[in-house]
Amino acid sequence: MVTDEELRKKAEKRAEEKVDFLIHFTMYVCVNALLVGIWFFTGGSGWFSGGERVFPWFIFPLFGWGIGLVAHFFGAFASPKLTDRFVEKEYERLKRK
Repeated sequence: MVTDEELRKKAEKRAEEKVDFLIHFTMYVCVNALLVGIWFFTGGSGWFSGGERVFPWFIFPLFGWGIGLVAHFFGAFASPKLTDRFVEKEYERLKRK
């Protein structure tokens, strides 16, 4: 049987993982908005350089970091449920032996 103290610690750990993801997501949005802004105001859109467009180089960090962000999301939100399911199955299997 799981005690209230164990449940509390587990809940705190999961809440901390979710807050960590939200901080990561916020930083992703802010930094990538800054990179898009730099691209835009240094002539990327073509508005400030006489119509000549510059390659949107910001897509590389946007997608590269985005892969890590998606992995962090699954680690914070999907993985605990999956882990709990595996733990429960293993517990039941060991109980039957």
